[in-house]
Amino acid sequence: MSIVPDDLRYLDSHEWVRVETDSTVTIGISEFAQEQLGDLVYVELPEVGRNLEVKDEAAVVESVKAASDVYSPVAGTVIEINGKLIDAPELVNTDPYGEGWLFKLTSDELNDMAGLLDPEHYRSYIASND
Repeated sequence: MSIVPDDLRYLDSHEWVRVETDSTVTIGISEFAQEQLGDLVYVELPEVGRNLEVKDEAAVVESVKAASDVYSPVAGTVIEINGKLIDAPELVNTDPYGEGWLFKLTSDELNDMAGLLDPEHYRSYIASND
């Protein structure tokens, strides 16, 4: 079974969100998602400064099997992208919750998190779709 860290929240489209100590949020795709996609060969990240609403298409990940849109789990402004992924998209496969993060936002809408799946519900969700 896929690893589902307890300190994150999830969208049913398999994005994860971590609230950092400075109240910014880091976003990536779950281990389950990267397993379903297979080896990633390309990642298209959002522009720094872009404003995103909840469930806006924010990025694209492409594997040898398929391309998949990545949605923003919360509203906010992109403040940083993971530039390492441009030359090493496989970091999403090898460390989806660490070095394979996609982008960071500032958000005044952290109450958006209430609409996300907690780890227990996400585990149940992926178990029913596995």
